Order: sequence, then structure tokens, then C-alpha cells
Amino acid sequence: MQKGFFTGYKAYLQLERSLSDNSIDAYLHDVHLLDQFLAIQYPELDIDQIRLSHLKEFISYLHELHLAVGSQARIVSGLKSFFQYAEVEGLITDNPTQLLEAPKLARKLPSFLSIEEIDVLLAAIDRSKPEGQRNLAMLETLYRCGLRVSELVNLQVSNLFLEAGFIKVVGKGNKERLVPMGAAASKQIKIYKEQVRVHQTIKTGNEDVLFLSNRGSALSRVMVFLILKKLVEASGIKKNIHPHTLRHSFATHLIERGADLRAVQEMLGHVSITTTEIYTHLDRAYLRDTMQKFHPRFDK
Repeated sequence: MQKGFFTGYKAYLQLERSLSDNSIDAYLHDVHLLDQFLAIQYPELDIDQIRLSHLKEFISYLHELHLAVGSQARIVSGLKSFFQYAEVEGLITDNPTQLLEAPKLARKLPSFLSIEEIDVLLAAIDRSKPEGQRNLAMLETLYRCGLRVSELVNLQVSNLFLEAGFIKVVGKGNKERLVPMGAAASKQIKIYKEQVRVHQTIKTGNEDVLFLSNRGSALSRVMVFLILKKLVEASGIKKNIHPHTLRHSFATHLIERGADLRAVQEMLGHVSITTTEIYTHLDRAYLRDTMQKFHPRFDK
């Protein structure tokens, strides 16, 4: 979409709707997200050619990126406002949002944790025990890197490039990707490796597995789930939380702070989200810069 649309829409929000600066920024952010999506999937599409099907595809895209349902609903509200403006200004003849429904908040999706809740969860870990340091390193990695639990339990020591600020992850279909890792998460992994893992008796075949059970073998996904369940109970957080919740929160925190959709897509390991199978490769420096700029706990 042309930049002039955004300028005009901002003036409309300021003058005709008298919204606060924060509300205006939120509305503009929602439209920019749609603009990014359309630039990837439909680069030749003009504003008056946008249809309900395009918007539904966009909402599906946000869902696949694990954006919280409440955030999806807010974005739909923002899009409705923008296309109402476009209709009033004569930029479009048919409003594609008239039949666009916001995602139902009752949908069964992983709970979304706030930044404060993430801190409370991590603080509940008993670090006086060896497994406490392991659990801290695991949860830091899940949240700060947005990994699937299957990717976490299969993470290998040889795939850590902590000095360079990256880890190599093997995802679905054995596809490899590099994910940026901040200094804080790297620090916890180093402590775990040097103070806990080094003292374990490792079972044959598990020498390269990063996160080990007390018996020296790879953790299972169920074990990670049970570890997290106990921590949630200890933290007092009253939400249905499982490992995928941290991946869900990772994507939500990045996108809500303005991260590029394509960067989040690549970091999550979604090669193709829609049937068009468009994949944009982003270099490692750009991915790391995105994480550093938009992840609320990248280096904290």
C-alpha cells in the first residue's frame, strides 16, 4: 500500500477520532502488519483489490505465527477501522472487513504469558539443585528462541554457537535453521554445561545431547511438560501453561513490538505458512538485529 494511505489514516485517527498517541500507534501497527503480509504474498495487489479472502488468509497467517488470540482480535478491530476510513475517503468501493470476524477468545490455544509472568515463572525455579540450573537454561531457551519442545530436547551441544550468538535447530522434516540467542540465555546454558552437565554420567549415545535427565539420557517431551507444570504450580500463575506457551509468547512479544513478520516466520521455522509457499530468506545479521531490537528479554 502507498505511504500516503498511512499518512491520511493517521490524520483521520488524530483529527476525527481524537485518539491518544498510543492508540494511534497501535492502529497504524496493525495496518503495517497487513501491508507486510500483502507485500510478501500479493506484491501487485492495490488497496481496492483487497478482498475478504485476503484478510482471512492474513488472520490465518497470524494464527500460524502463534500470535495471541486477543492480539489477533485487536488487529481485526484495527483493520476494520482502516477500511472504514478507506471507504469514507473513496479509496475503495467495497469494504472487505464487513464480514470479517475476530477470532473467538474461547478458542483452545496456548495461554499467552506477559513479560511479568515470564519473570515470575523463571523466579520459581529452585536453583539450589542441579536440575534447577538445567530447568532455567531450558526455559530461557524455549522462550528466548521460540523453540518447539521437540527441538529443545533434541538440541545438541555441537549445534551451539554461543560466542557468535546463534544456535542451530533441527525442526520439522529435519530442516535446519539458525536462531539468534542473546547473552542472558547463553549465560544460563554455559553455567549449566560447566557446573551441572559436566558432572553427569552420560549414557552412550547421548554425548551430544544438551539437556540431560538425572540419569544421563535425553529428556522426553513429557518430562519437559511435567517440569513446567510443577513450576507453574510453584509460581502461582493461574493459567493452563505447557511448553508451547513459551513459543507462543516468544512470537507474540516480538510481533507486538513491531518485529518483521518474515523474520519471526524464519525464527519459528515456518518455511511456508500459506499455500503459495513463498519463502523469503533473511540473513543471520538481520535476524539477530530483529531479536535484539524487539525481544523484551533478549539480553536481560
